[in-house]
Amino acid sequence: MLVGRDVPIAAVTALIDQAQRQAGGAVVLCGEAGIGKSTILSYGCELAAARGVRVAAVAGVQAEVHIPYAGLHRLWWLLGGDRSAGGTGIESPYTAAMTLLALIGSRDEPALIAVEDAHWLDRGSWEALTFAARRLGSEPVAMVLTIRDGEDVDRLLAQAGLPEQRLEPLTPADSGTLLDTVAPGLSPPLRDRVLAQAAGNPLGLVELGQVAATSGGAALLPSWLPLSTRVERTFTALVAELPPATRSLLLVAALDDGDGLDEILAAGSRFAGRPVTVADIEPAVTTRLVRVDDTYRLRFRHPLLRSALYQSAGVADRRRVHAALAEVIATDLDRRVWHRAGAAAGPDEALARELTETATRAGDRQAASVALAAFQRAVQLSEDPAERGRRLLAAAEVASEQGDIAAARQLIDDVAEEHLRPADQAWLSYLREAFFITGWSGTARLMLFAELIDALRRDGDQQRAIDALIVMSLRFYWSNPPVQTIQAYLAVADEFDSSKENPRLTAAVGLIAPVQRGAVTLERMTQLRARFDLTPAEQQHLGLSAGGIGALPLSAQFFSAAVAGIRAQGRVGVLAQLLTSQAFTAACQGDTRMARPTAAEAAALAAETGQPAWTLTAHLTLGHAHALAGDTDAALDAADRAEQVLLPGGRLPMLALVQLIRGVAALAAGRPADAYAQLCRIFDPGDVAHHAYLPLVTFGHLIEAAIWSGQEEALRAQIDRLSGVARESASPSLVVALRYAEAVLSGDGRTYEAALAADLSEWPFERARLERAYGGWLRRRRRSAESRPLLRSAAATFDALGAAPWAERARAELRASGESLRRAGDDAGSLTLQEQQIARLAADGLSNKEIAERLFLSPRTISTHLYRIYPKLGIKSRGELAQYVDLRTRTDAPQPYVE
Repeated sequence: MLVGRDVPIAAVTALIDQAQRQAGGAVVLCGEAGIGKSTILSYGCELAAARGVRVAAVAGVQAEVHIPYAGLHRLWWLLGGDRSAGGTGIESPYTAAMTLLALIGSRDEPALIAVEDAHWLDRGSWEALTFAARRLGSEPVAMVLTIRDGEDVDRLLAQAGLPEQRLEPLTPADSGTLLDTVAPGLSPPLRDRVLAQAAGNPLGLVELGQVAATSGGAALLPSWLPLSTRVERTFTALVAELPPATRSLLLVAALDDGDGLDEILAAGSRFAGRPVTVADIEPAVTTRLVRVDDTYRLRFRHPLLRSALYQSAGVADRRRVHAALAEVIATDLDRRVWHRAGAAAGPDEALARELTETATRAGDRQAASVALAAFQRAVQLSEDPAERGRRLLAAAEVASEQGDIAAARQLIDDVAEEHLRPADQAWLSYLREAFFITGWSGTARLMLFAELIDALRRDGDQQRAIDALIVMSLRFYWSNPPVQTIQAYLAVADEFDSSKENPRLTAAVGLIAPVQRGAVTLERMTQLRARFDLTPAEQQHLGLSAGGIGALPLSAQFFSAAVAGIRAQGRVGVLAQLLTSQAFTAACQGDTRMARPTAAEAAALAAETGQPAWTLTAHLTLGHAHALAGDTDAALDAADRAEQVLLPGGRLPMLALVQLIRGVAALAAGRPADAYAQLCRIFDPGDVAHHAYLPLVTFGHLIEAAIWSGQEEALRAQIDRLSGVARESASPSLVVALRYAEAVLSGDGRTYEAALAADLSEWPFERARLERAYGGWLRRRRRSAESRPLLRSAAATFDALGAAPWAERARAELRASGESLRRAGDDAGSLTLQEQQIARLAADGLSNKEIAERLFLSPRTISTHLYRIYPKLGIKSRGELAQYVDLRTRTDAPQPYVE
């Protein structure tokens, strides 16, 4: 009976109505145990079925919380997916979510996905389901999840970002109505006692009311027990009345991570030491404690019954059940090793090794919670103190990936440092500094880490040493280290075997010393570009290194390949980092049409995967792109917000990104003196916003600001310093900027011509900037006819890149020359950033399915977006879209409009 639940019922009904109108959505019903979540979910399932809506219902199971994708597999089967798909077929929660969206979108009829006890889902299933739920907008699917209160659950809900419907206790009046329905005739004192102890909890009212009606007030003692405990004891009492064989089977079912009746019966026979049959489960079915569906899958009436069985069983019985299940489960190695671990009575190094392998596989699938639990159980089973320490360190790393720093610190505190091998002692010190204990220390401990990395290498753990060097190289880039520290790291890197052939070492060296080793690293990376065997991770590191040196086109190529590979793997956490880097490279190239949607996607994914540092960096990159596009308010807001985080956190070199935004925004707004003042801080070693290597890719903006504001002499001093840097590093972006500076300072047409004669095919923004400067120089010397082709080309290029303020200045110069050029119509400006991204991919010839796979959306959602895009652009088909985008991105001179 549903009493006092009009609001959540209306929410679930509205979702089902919405799904029937071909628009999806999700809601999470949350609250304490017994509050009525399951009843409302059942109501929704019955309503959907009565309307002809397809219903797929699954439940989280406490015993299978560590089995990767167990809940998702059951849902997959219910929706008609291939039953042969196993855990090894899922690479990450995000690819699983996309497969699920494709499956539910393969039919046009509406569907309801009902997920009970979602807090007991394994982490992979939870992440996949919530990731899919956020993308149901264009699918005829309603998703309703129930979840019990708890601190861990609150964190999950905060990360999920789904609409919540919290169920509160019933009012006194509604509580009385429900109690009088289920237990009429209670004496007033007993009725008041039940109402007081149930405290508005519907399950408590039903169960305690019925017990009071049959057994009197004594059944309600002890009154101090929490409601969930009292209800669990009520269930335990119900189970105690069943035959021994039935109780044994229910205990097996409670500890099983599957729900197949045949598996439960087989394990039950081993546990009982005699054959157990279907007849032995019938008493539990008759009393409605469990139900068995048409596919012979067993489900408990209420999750508290499973919990009650688990709590009431002795340790010895639980171990015997796990042993029986391990014997029955033969084909799924991960499930089997979990049950063997559950049955283990003491340390077992061989089993600990198997669990460590399970943890590693789970980590590769991005099932971080499964990996963490496996590592922790492996620690408990470890006999070798050194291996125990290594597993604790691995567990700490996984905990940090989940954002649970408190757990990571506790795991590190549990490490007995004296038992660690030298390599692991080094790794422990690294983890303490980099993630957990001391926080950000700038350059203070970089020398120590050089020694630790070298210790890892000398002890034969080259893989971990290279991993550490890669991690430290990115930190190095953002630390402004002194020369002696740079030399120390280079000496360590040079000691590795095959350093010239190892792409990751090449990338690390490029980030550690973009100037000192820039030229040789750039040569190696240019050779590596032709290799087909690079992994996406290697391409990512090479892209970072190439960008750090200023080889922006090469960086963009590596990032493009890496993004495709990481998207295919579904590694969304890594993808967020990679897209941030890709967007930054695009912004440094002046390409706002690439940078803005990419940075927006990166920020959303970084927030979605719990990476605040990368979320901040993505927003900074988006601010840079906004500044280039002329959206100065959004740009400056991003800069201000970032500064409020970076200054207190002591991450001062990253303030250079704040100054970059402010400087470019000032240039866009026509305030060159302000732009010069803001950008100069990046170049000044005495400023807190100084960055040692960002000048390699930002010098062009400083040159433009200096020339426009009359700071030629100050600019010459910068050129004198950076010319030597360019010779040593061979930084392509710096070389291009110095040609631009030489031309604008020369006042000589031949110098302009020489600069334009260089190969600038991969530098469209810089070529357009040079063309606009040369065109203006020619116009001021009354050579208007010669200036116009240059100015037209510059305007067209800036328009194609979305750098509106620069395009407008080129048109202003053109008008001053006596010719007016209409501003290119930019209907694309009416598109959202996501619509711009979809339009670009569709114009490239990708199908809806291919676009969906890239953007982690459903094909139906892509189709819906395209139908919105077409009228905004005044087109009707994908063919016209391709023509439109081609015209918008073409950089040759358009036909001028002469007033």
